[in-house]
Amino acid sequence: MKKLSFLSALLGLFFVGTASAADITIYYSPYCPHCHHAQEFFSNKMIYEYPKLRVVQVNVMEEKNVPAFQEALTKCKYDNGGVPVIVVGEKCFQGYADFMEQELRDAVEADLSSSEKETAAENKKALEADPEAFKSKHSDRKNAISEYDPNAAAAAEAEKKSSEGSSVYFYVLLIVLVAALGFVLIRKDKKK
Repeated sequence: MKKLSFLSALLGLFFVGTASAADITIYYSPYCPHCHHAQEFFSNKMIYEYPKLRVVQVNVMEEKNVPAFQEALTKCKYDNGGVPVIVVGEKCFQGYADFMEQELRDAVEADLSSSEKETAAENKKALEADPEAFKSKHSDRKNAISEYDPNAAAAAEAEKKSSEGSSVYFYVLLIVLVAALGFVLIRKDKKK
């Protein structure tokens, strides 16, 4: 019986994914003041509070980005093209105002472990205490914000699909090996 619970625990470990910060995609227009306020919030606070956070900005005024914006509107079930549209994981926001800051943080934290949430709280406190010193110490975080490139996005999607296929084979192989180990252990017990 101990061996069976050990096998169950082992299987459980393999199926638990690692938590990571939700990525943010912001669909914006360079002429939209609310978009600029949202971008400032992400670039001055969020990327420093959440060390693993990535922000992708999509300029909806560029024709090459329109299909991605249309996909986001469909995904979010928005029937108008008002910007900004902010997508955090699976949660969507249309528009931006300061009162939304905590709701955006909550959406990011939905995918974080408790230690990552603690780190974010500590970072927020340190950032509020001395913004310039904190930003200077963590200047590499500026790289967390990137502009959308449809060609790079297509290549990344193809890579993701390829690695997902590899992951499926890995987990199937893992299940077969664990099942075989369990079978051997149970058979061994029955012979005694």
